[in-house]
Amino acid sequence: MDIPAAVAATRPYRVGFVLIDGFPLLSYASAMEPLRACNLLAGQTLYELQHLAIEGESSYSSSGAHVSATMPLDESAELDLVLVMAGGDPSAIDSPVLNRWLRLQAGRPVLVGGVSGGPMILARAGIMEGRRMTVHWEHAQALAQVSSKLIIERSLYVRDRDRLTCAGGTAALDMMHALITEQHGPVLAGEISEWFVQTDIRPAELAQRATIAERYGVDNGAVLLSIEAMENHLADPLELSQLASLADLGARQLNRLFQQQLGTSVVQFYRQLRLQKANELLKSTPWSVENIALATGFANGAHLSRRFTQFHGLSPRSVRRGEAGGQGAAEWTGKR
Repeated sequence: MDIPAAVAATRPYRVGFVLIDGFPLLSYASAMEPLRACNLLAGQTLYELQHLAIEGESSYSSSGAHVSATMPLDESAELDLVLVMAGGDPSAIDSPVLNRWLRLQAGRPVLVGGVSGGPMILARAGIMEGRRMTVHWEHAQALAQVSSKLIIERSLYVRDRDRLTCAGGTAALDMMHALITEQHGPVLAGEISEWFVQTDIRPAELAQRATIAERYGVDNGAVLLSIEAMENHLADPLELSQLASLADLGARQLNRLFQQQLGTSVVQFYRQLRLQKANELLKSTPWSVENIALATGFANGAHLSRRFTQFHGLSPRSVRRGEAGGQGAAEWTGKR
């Protein structure tokens, strides 16, 4: 889901924290505090923060701290981002009211997310099928039992179109850094990270893989920032102009840097990332080629099949049959 920067110029970006009793206070603070700091450092209300409880006038954390609800959990809620916070045993949470409300939000132009055990609740509400997602490691096994159609990644956070999931803890700081960077640029996001003495921003997939710099052998900040944005937008690819704007460069400048550091253009590199993800999904899921095309930002199955065969040297059907050969036999890690 592409969030236009123009939103901030017209009104605050409305974020609703749905706090389930027993929610982890660290995860909540790591997600909420960067937004509060953003308002403070920007000198204006860029983010409007609301708190919602399933029932009653407040929610309590696992440590006993109470947070008062500021908005009812009903159809009148108008939000841009919903984040469900849960800890303890989220598989035991079965609220028909919450499930209906989440399905309602999922049908609106709203970014719906979960933190720590929150992704489990999203999955049980039936709004995560066909989306890549993550969850805190202690809930991963239980989450896998919810549906065979879930694609669970062991990452710090995952953004797939209009869904945003996070493993919790301090990973929420990294997730919010990426969100603020996308909406308000790297300078303000960097100031907020320094405010919290967060001098090393972790990429979304750090839990499973090495850093972006190590994986691709690059050291330029603009290139690293662009690759991180690409990895967060595989299903809904950003335009070259959007990537250049995030890196605070012109499109030609960004292309030159990619050619110097990676030996390919921005657009070609982005397409290769998406084709790699398609290859992973073909091998690890029962999804149809059409569904994989949707999850990796291709127009349809035929479009994906054509590009996939050109790059990997094998058709998606051949990969499904376990045939070897072509460039798909090894992950792309640098210049071709």
